[in-house]
Amino acid sequence: MPRAIWKGAISFGLVHIPVSLVSATSSQGVDFDWLDKRSMDPVGYKRINKTTGKEVTKDNIVKGVAFEKGRYVVLSEDEIRSAHPKSTQTIEIIAFVASDQIPLQNIDTPYFLAPDKRGGKVYALLRETLKKTGKVALANVVLHTKQHLAALMPLESALVLVMLRWPAEVRSLDELELGSDVTKPTLAKGELDMAKRLVEDMSADWQPDEYRDSFQDKIMALVAKKAKAGKIEDVETAEGSEERKSADVLDLTELLKRSLAGKPAAKKPAAKKSSKKAS
Repeated sequence: MPRAIWKGAISFGLVHIPVSLVSATSSQGVDFDWLDKRSMDPVGYKRINKTTGKEVTKDNIVKGVAFEKGRYVVLSEDEIRSAHPKSTQTIEIIAFVASDQIPLQNIDTPYFLAPDKRGGKVYALLRETLKKTGKVALANVVLHTKQHLAALMPLESALVLVMLRWPAEVRSLDELELGSDVTKPTLAKGELDMAKRLVEDMSADWQPDEYRDSFQDKIMALVAKKAKAGKIEDVETAEGSEERKSADVLDLTELLKRSLAGKPAAKKPAAKKSSKKAS
């Protein structure tokens, strides 16, 4: 199994399910590093003052947020640090919603979740419950001091945690300003029939091995050819590591009973009041 990038627990009522978070994707693009052709040393990025063009030392750099055009509010490292959400090593479930209610444009990065430290049974219980109810669990989780909204959903025999974009980050379809020829089209039956026939003729099963990045394949073939010919340069690199935390699992049956007894019924969100801008 790939190395876990985070360890913690799913908080489900009073139940805690210890889990490990593993990336569900891997970057396969070609990574071009900058090298000094005279010495083959790695080339980094300089901090340059955009007005003077001169290099700025790290000690003279502060962080600012644009308040108005050309005007910034400067924040200290302590002020920024105090705003970071507290890392609880917990995937805190806040609600269960129908999977088709999550807009496609809100979906971001998927991660696999694996049970950890005797958490297999309750892990399976949550997975099967989600399957049978057709629900996904909305959750809050903090990774690397950044808070995320996420959806916990079943995938075959596993659970997947999909990071979601915050609603404020997603643009409305109204911004496309689609015309009535798109939103209310007049389509002849013959046109629809031919389009359906074309889709049927081109239909196929999903075969992931058939789809490859041709640019990457060509570049890596060229790299292999030049390496075989001895055209390789030595460049020193350094790697780091991080320690991860874990959580313990408690008795499942007792915690489920206590969760049901002490958990108030979920309240439906209040209907939003429409407001009109003053003209």
